[in-house]
Amino acid sequence: MSNATLRVALLIVSTTAARDPSTDASQAALRSVLKEEGDGRWELVDTKIVPDVVPQIQQQVMLWTDVVAETFNLILTTGGTGFAVADNTPEAVSALIHKPAPGLVHGMLTASLNVTPFAMMSRPVAGIRNRSIIITLPGSPKGARENLQAVLKTLPHACLQAAGMDSRSLHVGGIKKLEAEAGIKSSGGHSHSHDHHHAHGNNHPPSHNHGHGHGHSHGHGHLVRHTAPSTNPLSNDPSLGPSRRNRESPYPMLSVDDALSKIKDHTPLPEAVTLKVDRSLPGHVLAENVQARENVPAFRASIVDGYAVVVPSDGNLKGVFPVVSVSHASPGEVQPLKEGEIARITTGAPLPPGATSVIMVEDTILKTMTDDGKEEKEVEILADKVKEGENIREVGSDIKTGTVILSKGEQISAVGGEIGLLAAVGVAEVKAYRKPVIGVLSTGDEIVQHDRPGDLRLGEVRDTNRITLMTAAKECGYEVVDLGITADKPGTLEETLRDALRRVDFIITTGGVSMGELDLLKPTIERSLGGTIHFGRVAMKPGKPTTFATVPVKDNSGERVTKVIFSLPGNPASAIVTFHLFVLPSLHQMSGISPAGLTRVPVRLVHDFVLDKTRPEYHRAIVSVGKDGNLLAASTGGQRSSKVGSLRGANCLLCMPSGKEPLKKGSKVDALLMGGIRSEL
Repeated sequence: MSNATLRVALLIVSTTAARDPSTDASQAALRSVLKEEGDGRWELVDTKIVPDVVPQIQQQVMLWTDVVAETFNLILTTGGTGFAVADNTPEAVSALIHKPAPGLVHGMLTASLNVTPFAMMSRPVAGIRNRSIIITLPGSPKGARENLQAVLKTLPHACLQAAGMDSRSLHVGGIKKLEAEAGIKSSGGHSHSHDHHHAHGNNHPPSHNHGHGHGHSHGHGHLVRHTAPSTNPLSNDPSLGPSRRNRESPYPMLSVDDALSKIKDHTPLPEAVTLKVDRSLPGHVLAENVQARENVPAFRASIVDGYAVVVPSDGNLKGVFPVVSVSHASPGEVQPLKEGEIARITTGAPLPPGATSVIMVEDTILKTMTDDGKEEKEVEILADKVKEGENIREVGSDIKTGTVILSKGEQISAVGGEIGLLAAVGVAEVKAYRKPVIGVLSTGDEIVQHDRPGDLRLGEVRDTNRITLMTAAKECGYEVVDLGITADKPGTLEETLRDALRRVDFIITTGGVSMGELDLLKPTIERSLGGTIHFGRVAMKPGKPTTFATVPVKDNSGERVTKVIFSLPGNPASAIVTFHLFVLPSLHQMSGISPAGLTRVPVRLVHDFVLDKTRPEYHRAIVSVGKDGNLLAASTGGQRSSKVGSLRGANCLLCMPSGKEPLKKGSKVDALLMGGIRSEL
């Protein structure tokens, strides 16, 4: 089969998006599918948005199929395929099709019906016009993604036939060859249609993951899948026993961007509370503007050590003057000053009433002392052309009462002076966003305390994840509750989670999120706690089984609130990578921190990097500043998800694309900073 790049056009049918394109999310979803699951075959060349109006839909499709010089192999539409009065896309497209393609329609509906019976409410259309294949997809990003995924592997062959390629040459080798080239096989054969679906073998080395596989090149051997994937509506039901558990994950594989989008959509909004201005305030984000309650300074003050004077009209202060009083930077009454008198004054001290300027001590000479020799009696001033207001800090010259000194959304730091600023203007309390309290839980019968004395028994694994994640969360400024280790038993896990939901706002668990019979977190969240799993798999390395869920609970006042559960993979590297990549943005959002998540910077690679062939990788690395000022990145070594050593010294995650060839030394990639940048490699 020819490997030529196939051209795609996308038509978004939405009256709302036609008015405001930012409201459309389907384009990003479909672009992701074409890029990540299209084996490099597809190029999205053109995208247009039209309202739900039949003539406008037809006009744009005909421009692409009948007018443009270069053929579009595939034209996708999203939106307008339901039962609503304004849903006219199938009718508009059907009138244009020269050859219908009912098989594609059947494939999409079959896949959708495996997800929800409401797929019966969709009315997809597919067919050929001239040399282009046209497919109508639902308007929801999830539905559009699932429908395209259902037929994507077969479309290159269909597009080449529609474009005029000789069918005899295309079909040489028979159906088995076509299936192999497309990366799919019939349900009766051995399928590798989706690289991200793998069975989990029993030959895994001991690690903190309950035997959960995490894909390629993690030191688990080559994971082999022997059946075609299908979709199940819910997680495994533990009560049915191991013989009835799901044989594959019912959760669609999301891109990292889509997973982050779901986290943003479903993480609870920050809660504003009143907090004292004290040492506990740093790290919090202000929920409202803060105004100065007092002037700074609150009185006219000297900015030098010297002598307060009353400036004569001619500005001439040369001569000898009696020192009538002393003003220090301490509370107390100050004697009024008259012309011809001076008062010794220190930096920051209030000016005596009547004083109009301050002469620096460097511009004077001591003439006489008091009889006891302890004080100045007379001082000669050498200044001429003195002006009023010299060396004086006026009332409110730094900050005036009522001025906004800090704005809503600003984060209070321990080093930036915000606390000092609040204290200076007399602010004792502020409205700020409450930081969630985090509970960290490890699951698994094989997990034992990391500090338990004695040797490990066969199959036991020390709990490295819990202490690592608790430390990471505390370093990020959050209060952390140790939820301990719970066994792989449905009732025990449910009881532990219910107790935790009463004590904390945010739960992080590790282990129990893959496909084994003892992987109970997903079914416990869904079936026992009534929670919603927003995603259960992510197309990334490491961390594929990462799960994000929310659970409705009642707080102490009886109000219904939402609490977050992140179930991270059991392998240590996977756990810490997914904490920084997914958990931290959710914590930031609940805390009012914006932008949420790690800081992203461009870096250059100091050596070649081998890429994963199918999934983007978040590579543990060390970023430093080179001699030329550029940021440089070097790997921490082997990246197997169970390899704890790959975390040592790592201060960033490199955002590495998937690819068949290594990324060469000097290539530029993005790095997500987990810690401070080193000065030099």
